[in-house]
Amino acid sequence: MNEIREQYETTQFIVVKYGDEQFGVDIKYVDNIVRMQRITRVPKVQTYIKGVINLRGEVIPVLSLRLKMGLEDDTITKATRIIIIKLESGECIGVLVDEVKEVVTLENAAIEKVAYDSKDPRANFIFGVGKEKDGLISLLDISGTFAEKEA
Repeated sequence: MNEIREQYETTQFIVVKYGDEQFGVDIKYVDNIVRMQRITRVPKVQTYIKGVINLRGEVIPVLSLRLKMGLEDDTITKATRIIIIKLESGECIGVLVDEVKEVVTLENAAIEKVAYDSKDPRANFIFGVGKEKDGLISLLDISGTFAEKEA
């Protein structure tokens, strides 16, 4: 019975959108999802760092994954959200997303690892692709994306 259970192990992902593309964020990293709010700019930081927000007394850096992946800058709409990611180090970081769609549960067998392509700037940020009824979901590599120290 254990073999069958292992074969059908699942992972839950929050599906977010950047333009027409869907990305999955492992739910174990998601601390909170907040509506767009005023972001205070911070001077002399990388262009993809939008600034900081104050969330219940905690100052959290907010970054644009779009800019970090080499896409066009974010367009803020009513659907824009900030996902608060809790890293393994215990630090929190906010990530702008165009829209939060849903939570999906993917069987590990339905996740295909992607081959690294040095020509694709997004290759550093994606560890696999999940097959779901609505199509394909690029799965974000949270630990790899935020491994370097954000300054």
